[in-house]
Amino acid sequence: MADAEPGIFATMPRIREITIGDPADLDVQLREATTPFIVRGLIADWPMVRAGLHSARTARDYIQHHARDLHFAVSVAMPDSGGRLFYDAAHAMNFQMLRAKLPEIFARIDTNEHAADAHAIYLASIDMHQFFAGLHEANHVDLGERTPLASIWMGTRTRIAAHNDVPDNLACVAVGRRRFTVFPRDQFRNLYLGPVDNTPAGRAVSMVDFHDPDFAAHPRFREALEHGQVAELEAGDALYIPAMWWHHVEGLSDFNVLVNYWWRETPRWLGQPQDALNHAMLAIRDLPADEKAHWREMFDHYVFANGPDVVDHIPEAARGVLAPLTTETAGRLRAFLLRALSR
Repeated sequence: MADAEPGIFATMPRIREITIGDPADLDVQLREATTPFIVRGLIADWPMVRAGLHSARTARDYIQHHARDLHFAVSVAMPDSGGRLFYDAAHAMNFQMLRAKLPEIFARIDTNEHAADAHAIYLASIDMHQFFAGLHEANHVDLGERTPLASIWMGTRTRIAAHNDVPDNLACVAVGRRRFTVFPRDQFRNLYLGPVDNTPAGRAVSMVDFHDPDFAAHPRFREALEHGQVAELEAGDALYIPAMWWHHVEGLSDFNVLVNYWWRETPRWLGQPQDALNHAMLAIRDLPADEKAHWREMFDHYVFANGPDVVDHIPEAARGVLAPLTTETAGRLRAFLLRALSR
């Protein structure tokens, strides 16, 4: 993968950069932002960042020192993949999922470093608390009262297709360089999303090759580019990606480490919107047109509009899940759904 080739990235607007003074300032920015922003040097004082600035191998030694004696999930793609973890011609994955302990994985990376025919090796979304001892405590961002999921992503040069995530995301480049290309939520039609049930990592991804876009097959991608933004981040930099924004991520160095934090401002006991979409495909999408139109009105009434006319005629004590959800009523609704789906 030649990161020097400008391609579509040369003319795209740059993601905005901000300066913060302290964790309280970062908290305000995160609460108020509706678009992505970069904070240069946010994690420059991390020991992991300093180790990586010395050398990639020093960074691996530092990380390995904190690793628990567990098997890690790792993706391995052939050299001809160009680091693009994607589909093959048969629409299966073009990489293998393996399990190995971290010293074995890092030894493989050591062997392949700087090799022209190296396999792409990628450890994705590894829980820092579960798989490491003390790594998060020594390398973390103060996010105030948030209780985020802290994950680490490590590997060789890779290209991860544009996708989105339900939570808000603070992505911190700890080792190497990364390029992020981001798009607003409403650009999903112009990104030509692939299957929802056969994905590289659980989320539907753009079928467009950002390094060689086929505008004949994907003409609306030109419209997406009118709304996209790009940035290259160095070790120590951080990028905030709001919930549901699309992002294409590239590791530009021979060894790259990213630490990201996911959190939702909504209660954890709420359901996952993607589950509702998947169930709607199962239950509604293939109905006759007149029935689909009826259910669209029902969704508007109960979910999207959710006006006072939904419950005004029902005694307050009898409104059940039609009232604002609580931990208790959400649990009852989840149990009801599980029983219904198991029939």
